[in-house]
Amino acid sequence: MSKNIIVIGGGIIGLCSAYYLQKEGYQVTLVDQSNLDAGASYVNAGYLSPSHIIPLSAPGVMKKGLKWMLNPASPLYIKPRMDLDFLKWSLAFNRSCNAKHVTKAIPVIKNIALLSQELYDDIKREEQFTFQYEKKGLLMLCQTEAALEAEIKTAQLANQEGLEATELSLETLKQLEPKVQLNAIGATYYKCDAHTTPHEFMDEMKLLLKKKGVTFHLNEKIEDIQLKSNRIQSVTTAKNTYKADEFVLAAGSWSSLLSEKLGIKLLLQPGKGYRINTNLDTGITIPAILTEAKVAVTPMNGFTRFAGTMEIAGINNNINRVRVEAIAKAAASYYPNVVLTQDEKSNAAFGLRPVSPDGLPYIGKFKAYSNLTVATGHAMMGWSMATATGLLVSEIIANKPASLDLSAFNPDRKF
Repeated sequence: MSKNIIVIGGGIIGLCSAYYLQKEGYQVTLVDQSNLDAGASYVNAGYLSPSHIIPLSAPGVMKKGLKWMLNPASPLYIKPRMDLDFLKWSLAFNRSCNAKHVTKAIPVIKNIALLSQELYDDIKREEQFTFQYEKKGLLMLCQTEAALEAEIKTAQLANQEGLEATELSLETLKQLEPKVQLNAIGATYYKCDAHTTPHEFMDEMKLLLKKKGVTFHLNEKIEDIQLKSNRIQSVTTAKNTYKADEFVLAAGSWSSLLSEKLGIKLLLQPGKGYRINTNLDTGITIPAILTEAKVAVTPMNGFTRFAGTMEIAGINNNINRVRVEAIAKAAASYYPNVVLTQDEKSNAAFGLRPVSPDGLPYIGKFKAYSNLTVATGHAMMGWSMATATGLLVSEIIANKPASLDLSAFNPDRKF
């Protein structure tokens, strides 16, 4: 008998989970508190980045975060606040910021990102999607010798993992980007990366899922969860109660709020990121990270996107104009011919990315509930890991052998 599955959350992770679950023949219902037209899945840099092998919780990051705490324009801004969940997350994050953890995390991140990239290829071909998907690699642009030296070391680590990464001189950079005025001394170049225009994929996936029979209930916030023994029976919104055999918790930064209703403390903090789009003909053809500023640049379909910053300040809808301005200044600093207009900066948008303490996602079943699978905590790598996460969710529920070792993603893991 076919199982009924409820996926809670309609971001990229929720949609990909629904996609692979319906391919297994399950009847899938997706519930989301929004209208599915905004948020982290729409404002991200669109990268498919096996190159991003270093987790957010790396040596020295907490020290930098504390140093930058008084600077609201810094690439990483951790707003100090007396909140027990935030304090527990901060302690766990600090414990994860060590070299041993990074060494263990590198192959885990690489493998799920590479699998995801393959699956994006498969989906585009099988479903005849037309979303922008280009494999032009990724530049790590550097303005200082110290930054370039650090990026070369990371590129060497990537090489050891079988990823193609090389150092580029400014002269070679100019040959790769002949129409761009660059203020940099050099870069590393990852040929393994690709980029997309996020809303195109999201729109095509939503249309496909509806055509395949997935039911969408939008603008419905989960208010209560009904339990029986170690199983979830149903979830309730203001409009309805939905029963199912299995449940998938893929609500991004809101996942920990829902897990609390189950008595589960899921260590998770929302990391706010901003984006500015420009229709200016920038001449940029290859995605880049502005290394010192931690700003991502993506030539999307018809516009260029500048995205970045990580602001750990709880769930809120405030747009910090200081941080938006920092992205605009970074763009002009590295690309002197790019001046973002006031209108473009005023139209900046943000998304809340769910950040686990160790920089690895939660993918798997909680011990406490036999019919609940969680898929969240991907931080800045949600887009890069989405399709693989969706496949893993379907394999878990179908009791199939997992395509990847799931141990590093255990939602019950200790920090």
